Amino acid sequence: MTAPIFDFQPGTVPLLVSIPHLGTAIPDEVRTQLTDVAGEVADTDWHLDRLYAFAHKLGASVLGARVSRYVIDLNRPPSGESLYPGQTTTGLCPTETFRGEPLYRHGSGPDAAEIARRLDHYWRPYHAQLRAELDRLKAEFGAVLLWEAHSIASVLPRLFDGKLPDLNLGTNSGLSCDASVLDAITATLGDQPFTWIANGRFKGGYNTRAYGEPQQGVHAVQLEMCQSTYMSETSPFAYLPEAADAVEPVVERMVTAGFEAVRKLGR
Repeated sequence: MTAPIFDFQPGTVPLLVSIPHLGTAIPDEVRTQLTDVAGEVADTDWHLDRLYAFAHKLGASVLGARVSRYVIDLNRPPSGESLYPGQTTTGLCPTETFRGEPLYRHGSGPDAAEIARRLDHYWRPYHAQLRAELDRLKAEFGAVLLWEAHSIASVLPRLFDGKLPDLNLGTNSGLSCDASVLDAITATLGDQPFTWIANGRFKGGYNTRAYGEPQQGVHAVQLEMCQSTYMSETSPFAYLPEAADAVEPVVERMVTAGFEAVRKLGR
């Protein structure tokens, strides 16, 4: 894969929006091993660059993956260990879709050498950019908010019971950001139509947990949105402007409140 593996735009305020599951690209050397189901890249966090277009207006830095999570998951630890022990989840280089469908034609996924290659070629460059931008913004402003932007189908029986709340905030059970940051975010959710929870089924993935160090001035929050709030959850996964127009300002208020709270902490 010779094309860029992520898109990055530096910003001017202490806010970095990371979208590690935005990508749909699968390089040829991986694609030939995959099933037809994999080619649908159904577990993509579809259209989040469009939904978060407001971030550029706010002056945020924005980092978005181009490579599909079916190649390597940029929100998993490089060791491949589970972030939710005892629960069904997908790994660093997934071998099944969220619905349990096989991704590889011959059943087995990549071997250790291939996983190491994908780490070097895709995972580490994304994280090097993420780390460098957090360091830059922290040095300039004293504190920075990492907003991990994610979305998922609202009903996935293999992964969770019933329907998810519309908006799922995760702060590693309070460890990845100062309490005042989450308080500011949730304070915006009183007068709006969407259901929400903090640190429920989704407490934040690797990026939230690894980079969120509030004592060091880096505050990390993950938002896992139900895709039903802004798009069709069935192929071809269309963006639904009318639905998106209702949820987008809610998300914008959350992000704005979070980074304003972090900006106060950095003063």
